[in-house]
Order: sequence, then C-alpha cells, then structure tokens
Amino acid sequence: MVLKKALIISFTLSLLLWNACNSPAYKVSQPNLESSIAPVDMVYPQLDTENSRWFLFTSASRPFGMVNLSPDTQLKGTWGSGYRYEIDTIKGFSHIHGWQLSGLSVMPIVIKNGTKNIFYKDFYSKFSHDSEKVSPGYHSVHLNRYNTEVEITSTKRTGIHRYTFPKNTQNAVLFNLNAQLGPCKTQEGVVTQINENQLNGQFVVAPTKRKPKPNTIFFHVELNTPVSEVDSDSQTGNYMLHLEKSSIPVLMKIGISYTSVENAKNNLDTELPHWDFDKVVDESKEEWNNLLSRITVEGATYKDRRRFYTDLWHALQGRRIISDINGAYPDNTQENFRIGQLPLKEDGTPAFNHYNSDSFWGAQWTINTLWGLVYPEIKEEFVHSLLQYKKDGGLIPRGPSGGNYTYVMTGASSTPFIVSAIQQGLVTENLDTIYSALKKNHILGGIMEKAGYEHETNLGGGLSHYLKNGYVPYPIPEGKFGIHQDGASLTLEYAYQDFVLAQLAKKLNHEEDYTHFMERSQNYKNVYDSSTGWMRPKNLDGIWKEDFDPYLYENGFNESNGAQSTWFVPHDLKGLAYLMGGTEKAIEKLNTQFINSEAQHFTAGSSHDREMHPEYSRIPINYGNQPSMQTAQIFTKLGRPDLSQYWSRKVVKSVFSGLSPSTGYSGDEDQGLMGSLAVLMKIGMFQMNGGVMENPKYEIGSPIFDKITIQLNNDYYPGEKLEIKTINNSSENMYIDKIQWNGEQLNDYHIFHHDVIKGGTLELKMVASKPIE
Repeated sequence: MVLKKALIISFTLSLLLWNACNSPAYKVSQPNLESSIAPVDMVYPQLDTENSRWFLFTSASRPFGMVNLSPDTQLKGTWGSGYRYEIDTIKGFSHIHGWQLSGLSVMPIVIKNGTKNIFYKDFYSKFSHDSEKVSPGYHSVHLNRYNTEVEITSTKRTGIHRYTFPKNTQNAVLFNLNAQLGPCKTQEGVVTQINENQLNGQFVVAPTKRKPKPNTIFFHVELNTPVSEVDSDSQTGNYMLHLEKSSIPVLMKIGISYTSVENAKNNLDTELPHWDFDKVVDESKEEWNNLLSRITVEGATYKDRRRFYTDLWHALQGRRIISDINGAYPDNTQENFRIGQLPLKEDGTPAFNHYNSDSFWGAQWTINTLWGLVYPEIKEEFVHSLLQYKKDGGLIPRGPSGGNYTYVMTGASSTPFIVSAIQQGLVTENLDTIYSALKKNHILGGIMEKAGYEHETNLGGGLSHYLKNGYVPYPIPEGKFGIHQDGASLTLEYAYQDFVLAQLAKKLNHEEDYTHFMERSQNYKNVYDSSTGWMRPKNLDGIWKEDFDPYLYENGFNESNGAQSTWFVPHDLKGLAYLMGGTEKAIEKLNTQFINSEAQHFTAGSSHDREMHPEYSRIPINYGNQPSMQTAQIFTKLGRPDLSQYWSRKVVKSVFSGLSPSTGYSGDEDQGLMGSLAVLMKIGMFQMNGGVMENPKYEIGSPIFDKITIQLNNDYYPGEKLEIKTINNSSENMYIDKIQWNGEQLNDYHIFHHDVIKGGTLELKMVASKPIE
C-alpha cells in the first residue's frame, strides 16, 4: 500500500508538470518536485509518434502484455499507422498492436435522432492533445464528436474501458471487426450475446506477406450496464452494442485469447474478476515502476532522465505474450493449426509465457546485454519460448508471429541471444539439446537457408554457396526468393553467428565442431576487398561487383550500405584492422566515417522508411538501424577508448536525447532494440561480441549520469546491486581518466560478468581532453 500511495502521489506531481514538460516542443526546467517523481511517471509515451509504427506506440499495456490497448489515428500499413501524433482523429481503440497482428477495435458512440446506421461507416471522432493524458498503463482522451471521456487500462490479457457519456443520451459501442488495421486485415468477425451483460466473439487476422497463415482471435466481453440490443451491418460486417441509459460511467472488460472463447473468458475471470478501474491503473503503474526502478540514475538534466526512462520503457515493449493464463497457446508451425500446452510448474501455473516477436536481428548489441544484466528472468523466459517453437516446428525461429515462423530478416539471429543467456548462467539445463537445435539452423535445412519471408523455398539465404565457397554471392544465382538476399551482408552475419555457435561448442567440449565453426567465422575475409578498403559483394565466379559504390544503399548489403556494414565483424575486429593495413589505419578510417556522419546527425533520416532517400542513405554511419549501431564502441576494441567515449557521447546527444513526438529513434526501433541501445550507451556498458564468450565481459563506456544503480535480481545473481559512479562528469568531461572496481584500479576498459553479478561499485574519474583525430 505504501508503494501504491507513493505512485499515486508521484503521478499527481507528474501531471502538475505536464504542461511544462510534455508539449511537442518544450523547454525542460529543473522542477523542485522532480526528485519525488517515480520512474514510471518520467516516461514520455508520445516519443517519436510522428514516425510511428503499428506496434511502436503503447499506452494502456502491461510489460509484454497480450493486450496492448491504445487509440488509433491511422489504420493502414505497418509503417505510418497506429497512434500518429499529428493526426487529430481517433478511429478506434485497438487491443492488439503486434508484430503482424492487430485487431479488436472498438469505439464508444452517442447516437442522435435515431440515425444509428450511419455509425457503421462514419464513427471517427476528433480529439485534442490538450485534454489527453497518457502514461504507462493508462490513456485518457476526450472524443469531441460524442462529448465522451474515454479511459483505458489493462492487465496482461484483458483490457478495461471506462466511458463517461453525456447525460441522457443514447449510447453504444461499435465493434469494428472487419477492417484493415496496421499490417493486417481483420475479417469474419462475429459477436454473440450471452446475457444482458456478457458477450463473446471472434475474428480472423488474415495472412500477410510476412505472416503466411491466418490467426483466429477470440474475445469475451462484460459490461457493468445492460446491453439492450446487438445489431450488425451486412455491408461492413461490424457490430453495435446498444446500452441502456445509465447515470454512472460505463465499464467494459474484454479478455482475449488466441486459442478459444473459453480461454478468453478464463483470462478475464482470473486476471480481472472485479470492476475497480482505478485499481487496475494503479497496479499497472506499480508493475511498470517495479521494472523501471531496477535502474536508478542521478545527475545530468531532468530531460536526460526522462528520456532515459522512456528508452528503458521501450526496451520492454513490442514483443507480446500469446499464451493464455493456463498455458494454452496457438501453434501454427505445422500444416494444421493446433492448440499447444506449455509445461506447468508444481503449482499448476505455466513454466513460462509464449511470445510473438519481431526479429532478434541486432539483439546482440541491445537486449542481449540489457535483459541479461537487468531483467534475467525475462531473457530466460524468451529463450524457453524460442525453444518451444523448435519442439513444435523443428526450428528455432528468428521472429515468430501468431505461433508461426515469419523468417523475418536473415541468418540465425536467435543464436547469439540464446548462447549469451547460457554464458550468463540464465539457462543451465539440456545444453546439448539446445546446442543441437541451434546447430540445425547453421546447416542445410536450417533457418540460415531462408531469406527474409521466404516461406515456401530455402534458396534465398545462399547457405549452400557459403558452405562451398566461403561467401554468399551477389546476386544469388538461383534467383529472387524473399527479400534481403544481399550476399555481402549475409556472409558477414553468418560468420559472426558461426563464431557464436563455436563458443557454445567449446563450452560443451564439442572440439571438432568448435574448430569447424571457428574456421567458418573467418569467412568475413572473403568479402573484404583490399583494393577499395571496403566489404564488397562478388558474384558466384568470385568477381567483385563492378562500379561498386560503398555508399549505395542495399547494394549487396541488408538495410545498409557498404561503408556501414564493413565494420560488422564484432568477433574479430583486430583481424579486420589487419586487413585494413593495421590498427592505426582502421581507427583513422572509422573516425573519418564518424566525422562525415555528424552533419547528418548519425542517422539516415528521421524514420526507417526514409533510409532509401538518395541523400540520407549515403551516410557512412547510421544509428537509425541495426547494422552499424555498434560502431562507436569499436574504437575501444582497437585501443582508442577515448574515441569511443567521444563519439558515443555525440551519438547519444544527437540521436537519443530528443523528447517530443517528432524525435526519438530516427529509424527502426524494432521492439526495444534502439531503446536498449540508448540505455546501454547512457550507462556506459556494452558487449561488442554480444556477451557470448565463456565469461562475458562488458566494455566500459562514458556514462552521461553521475550515478547509476542497477538492482540485481537475486533469483539469478548473488549481488545486491551494481553501482556506477562518475567523478567530475559533465558534457565536457566525457573521457575516463581512471577506473576503479570496488576500490581497486582497473587497467583495462572492461569488467567481467562474474564480477558484476556479485555486486559492487565501478568508479570512473572523468576528465576533459581533445580527442585525437
């Protein structure tokens, strides 16, 4: 109760600061009250919503919740859809905003003069941000057209709405079950009334080019006021619930499930058996605050701290639970759909949740480290979920949706995620079985064979050529299958992932495999062209691509250009430097790329869909997408930590410091990857190789805060907390002069995982000096 009261007080205080701090273009002051504001109330949910994506924005949602409830202002398309800040019209409140999933959009309406039929097609309403309130777990808007206040919140698998209609009006709720919502069409919707207060129904989320099979989504609805009539419209296929007049606010609870109506009702009955809307809001805020409070930061500016907690909030977003509270889940990996059952613990609850997820492409530099250090229980659960897909469908996925493979992006991007969890000690059982499952993806018949969204064939990944010739040719001679068939990038990615698998083989004493995959990890050298100094695609005959332009986007490189992807050798940077003519030349080359990228603010435009702009795309370093987001930390590995400190501070200030709807991640946020990257750069902890070695180590960077305290999870780690303290830290004093760990001086810019998890204090003495260029 003490924490609950503190959250309510802090939320009230944050609302007092709302006008000063949350307008689209505001100047952040240092309020006297800020020290009493909880981390959850520091979050600015509207960040980057002018560049929104269907699953990017979330308000009324729990961490990784099956229900992620929020208003939609733009309905169609994966990009530029969902909650778009600059659009002033609400077109529904959807319960599902997921990777290749969407649906259950509802809209409260006020019917005048008996013209109810017009609302099946014409139900949108203007609204104003001036009367809007948004925080993690809660969203409130005023629908101008209906003079109605809408408030929404949620549990993991249910949403609850509170509608304050005008007095003495004829009110209804429209269920928009047959529409285009985000990337998906919803169709075949049906609602059935059970009694005057309860209904249930279902609809189908149609396949997309990324998700090859449909999903049926089931729901159960309960209201605190009688439903006098349920109408449907033959033309739109939508339903309208007519409500009896009531002098109290209307409450509507909805439970969802991907398996059955019965499980939707069970989810609702178990998670939300009461009608106390405010209690759900408080509990949601408490859950978010408990996670966000794992890291506390002191120093820098109030705006910096608000942006930090917004980044951390994003790091826990996007990937969604698809299993019911009893452990039932949709399995679409085989020819015929089936309902699977997760293993249960002794108390009868599921051993873990099952997830819908975008790719782990780039996770080696982001959630690998952040989740592993701060949220080990989350990382362990995701590993078990990925392994469940292997049990069902035969392969560990790289981005499953609706219980099925999507083959999003390329390679075996789950390998670093799972291996790092093992090396961190989070997964300790059945390691040989896990190794065999991972190995399958690195050989013929595995997921490396498939290009992006290659559902029916297995030629687009070019793995057979990689195994035979040591590189993936560009173009792949068999033809076009899926997307992202850029041979130079595929070669680099496979080489790194082979290195990762080799580390697990070594741990398990598979010496022959270790040698084999370590040899394959050197294949990156086969696409390095010493005559140009860049990674360069070449064809099946081994001839370099003619008229090669290292700044031409997707010219043999996935979502990048040659200049950006040349540095994708996180496992052997010294070997790469040798190819470039030595460490000094490599440092000079990379430093020049940063200098030339600064004018463009280190990103290829303000959003992912602008990366192909003829000018933006030619940037040498792009922190708006995954392929080159490790580059500032490369200098430390090459013996110039001062340049890592200098450029990482520049990137943080330019890319990850904005706090408005028009700024945020300037590219592809991808379900927490960029949020995690921003957090790691701001606390000065990074893992270049993804934390996949026997005893992972963290490269020490330049924190922007005076003090960072990470509470360690004692279910996994023995220590109480990790403290990172900086002395004389400022925007000018960005360079590390001395490092001490628990009072003892460190001579290297790294610290090992087994030391960190015991807890302690990392003290950094900061100084100002001009970087060597």
